[in-house]
Amino acid sequence: MDVAMKPRILDGLERAGWSAGQTLVVVLLTSGAVTDIRNLNWAFALGTAVGAFVVSGLATLLMYMSQLAPVSFWIDLSFRLAKTFIAAFIGAIGADYFDAFTFDWNAALNIAVLATLGALGKGLLARQQTPGGNNPSTLPPTTYSLATE
Repeated sequence: MDVAMKPRILDGLERAGWSAGQTLVVVLLTSGAVTDIRNLNWAFALGTAVGAFVVSGLATLLMYMSQLAPVSFWIDLSFRLAKTFIAAFIGAIGADYFDAFTFDWNAALNIAVLATLGALGKGLLARQQTPGGNNPSTLPPTTYSLATE
């Protein structure tokens, strides 16, 4: 593997993993009040998380292929928020049998908005100083710097 590619692969996995995790938590928390963990909607939650992981990974791949790597904390955080919203929304659509007339659009939007709020919180809490400025990544600062240079 090309040494220059490893940080970008790690960055893509970090971004996709967080999108999937945030989406999974949101779906499980919004599945309704339950008294037993076995009654949660695991199939929909896992399907949504996998969909979010795939869409997020593809969005990150497109970002690197287009040479539009983020240059500042706020630009990167904005990209992460938009990517998380789109990934969670498309993940919610893909996890359910899709019929435009019967699909619960409000639920998909709620999942996307709540996952995006989670991404905002994570980005602000993970803010760390790197040689090029701040970053919203949970990767080590040197790895993030190598991925975005």
